[in-house]
Amino acid sequence: MKQHTYPFKILFIFLFTFYQVIAFAQVKKVSTKNNAKPFVLGVIDEIQSKELAEKRILNIYLPEGYSAGDTTKYPVIYLLDGSADEDFIHVVGLVQFNSFEWVNQVPKSIVVGIATVDRRRDFTFTTTIETDRQKFPTTGHSDQFIAFIGNELQPYIQQKYKTNGTKTIIGQSLGGLLATEILFKKPSLFNNYIIISPSLWWNNGSLLNEKANLAQSSFKQSAQVYIAVGKEGLTPTAIPRVMEVDANLLAEKIKDTKNKNIRVYFDYLPLENHATIMHQAVSNSFRFLYPLAAKE
Repeated sequence: MKQHTYPFKILFIFLFTFYQVIAFAQVKKVSTKNNAKPFVLGVIDEIQSKELAEKRILNIYLPEGYSAGDTTKYPVIYLLDGSADEDFIHVVGLVQFNSFEWVNQVPKSIVVGIATVDRRRDFTFTTTIETDRQKFPTTGHSDQFIAFIGNELQPYIQQKYKTNGTKTIIGQSLGGLLATEILFKKPSLFNNYIIISPSLWWNNGSLLNEKANLAQSSFKQSAQVYIAVGKEGLTPTAIPRVMEVDANLLAEKIKDTKNKNIRVYFDYLPLENHATIMHQAVSNSFRFLYPLAAKE
C-alpha cells in the first residue's frame, strides 16, 4: 500500500504548489492594477461671472515647463466650445505637438477652454427671424458673453496665470460667428482670430453687412485672421445661403478694409465638412499664424 501512496503525495504537492503560484500571480496582477494613476492633461478652474450671472468652468492647459515661480510668460489661446467632451482635448494635443522642440511650429502656450453652457444664448446676437426666436428662445445674448470675455475672463487669466499679452481665439460654427462679431465690434480683444466654418447665415447674414471697426483709422493694433471652411453646402435658413460663399465674403470684407495692420488668410478645405473640419483647420492655422517659427 505504501508503494501506491507515495506517487499520490508527490502529485498532491505538485498541484498545491502550482495553485499557490497561480494564486500569487493573480494577487500580483490585481495589485498592479491598483497602482494605476490618472493621466492629467490640465486643470479645471472656474470663474463667477457677474456679466452672465453664473459660474463658468474653465479647462486650462499649462505648457511643459510652466512654473508660477519663474519669469517666463506665455501666449494664451482661448477656445470656445472648450469642454472636455467638445474640442479641448484634441486642440490641446495640436498645441502641445506643434510646440515640441523638434517641431517648433507654435510657441508654448496656455490654452483656456471655456466650457459650454448654452451656445445659442452665448454665441448669437439678436435675430429678426421670428421662427428662429421661437425655436431657440434663449438666443441673442452674445453681447453679454463678449463682455464676460473682455471684462472678466481675460483679466482673470492675466492675473492668475503667467501670460505675455498675446491672445488668440478659436471658434467654429456658432463659435465662428461669435469670433467674427468680436473681430468686427471689439477687435482689440485678441491678436489672432481662428474662425472656422462660421455660421454667418444667422439673421440672414446681417453681420456681413455691418461696418467693421477694423476699417476705422483709429484701430492701429496688428491682427491676424485665419478663416477656414469645408465643403458644407446650404445653410439652415428659409432663404438658402452657401457657407463657403459666406466665409469667402468675410475674408474679402476684411481685406477691403485696406488696413495694413491686418493679415487675413482664407483656407478652403474641400475634403472636410462641418463635422470634420475643426482639427485640420486649427493645424493649418498654426502655419499661417507662425510662418517663421519652424525656421528659427
